[in-house]
Amino acid sequence: MNIADIATQEYIEVDVGTRMGKVRSTFENGNPKGIIVADDGEYEGVISEREVLQSHVEDDAKVAALIKPSRSAPAPRVSRDEDVRETARVLIESNAKMAPVFEDGELWGVISSDAVLEAVLENLNALTVEDVYSAEPVTIAEDDGIGKAINRLREHGISRIPVQNENGYLTGVVTTHDIADFVIRENDRMTTGDRVGDNERMLDVPVYDIMNSPVETTTLDATAEEAVETMLELDYGGLVVTPEDDDRIVTGVVTKTDVLRALTFTEEEHMDVQITNISLLDTISRESIVESITEVADKYAEMQVMHAHVRFKEHKEKLRGTPLIHCQIRLRTNKGQVAGTGEGYGAENAFRVALDKLERNVLEVKGVTSDQEYRGQLLRKLNEL
Repeated sequence: MNIADIATQEYIEVDVGTRMGKVRSTFENGNPKGIIVADDGEYEGVISEREVLQSHVEDDAKVAALIKPSRSAPAPRVSRDEDVRETARVLIESNAKMAPVFEDGELWGVISSDAVLEAVLENLNALTVEDVYSAEPVTIAEDDGIGKAINRLREHGISRIPVQNENGYLTGVVTTHDIADFVIRENDRMTTGDRVGDNERMLDVPVYDIMNSPVETTTLDATAEEAVETMLELDYGGLVVTPEDDDRIVTGVVTKTDVLRALTFTEEEHMDVQITNISLLDTISRESIVESITEVADKYAEMQVMHAHVRFKEHKEKLRGTPLIHCQIRLRTNKGQVAGTGEGYGAENAFRVALDKLERNVLEVKGVTSDQEYRGQLLRKLNEL
């Protein structure tokens, strides 16, 4: 299946000289998945609601302040006749909900992650939530401050955190959008003289005050089709996974990105590897990353690795011009998920630290036995797409 019939020419475009205040208003009023940015009619990039809401750029600044061209990794783009799998890969690796679509070298329209999921929806009944979800999710307590939630979101490279009460039961979910929306509302109420103290107090506000409740949940044996239908209907990015007989217990989280990632699985001999924020790669290549992860996986033949996800996150701190990078490597195996995280100045240093931690965690996995059928079963399901 290609995207010729699901891409759309209905999109919002702004010039690099447009005021950020106008762009923020567009997101608040229209809720688009992204906005195309052009410079004198030529495509420059895409900005998302998350980037706009979380940016510290003033309303009078220009959109150009959010567009960061990279010599090593230009803005993601797909061809109008591209297939669904490759389109899903581009969306995941660029950490985007929308990508520009080109035809004969010219911008034709856009494709969104929601459009891809809607197109393959009826085929997703071949997969269960258990096939694609993220186990052992990061959680937070009701009385933890917003500042702590922000740190966990950044540290783990996630967009939502289940909230638990003092008994460890699920009571809500807090997302990056919830936090950004709260901060923007509070900043609008402040005067210039108030802001320093009030910003600090905002970080201490308990997440209970801004979380979404009750929580929309799903179960491991639900189909991916059912989960995606719920997310699309409610315009949610993810659902909390709970046991069928107790929706108070957090088992994991399933997101639209998890399902998109499953669409990229292939039956090729090499391991499936996805890289999020690939534009941050500096002295290390995509090929080197794949090779390094493969070497680790091959050391433990009894553990069948079906997919690897590498995510880079840039921090503001720099050392002689090189940014501090957070890297997370997560392997999906026949016996659950194994992850390793690390930080360093530059993507290569961060990756090496995370890779070392990953291998240590792999060594701690107990009772790993071969289950060669699982990968084949999953791939056969996906080949129906």
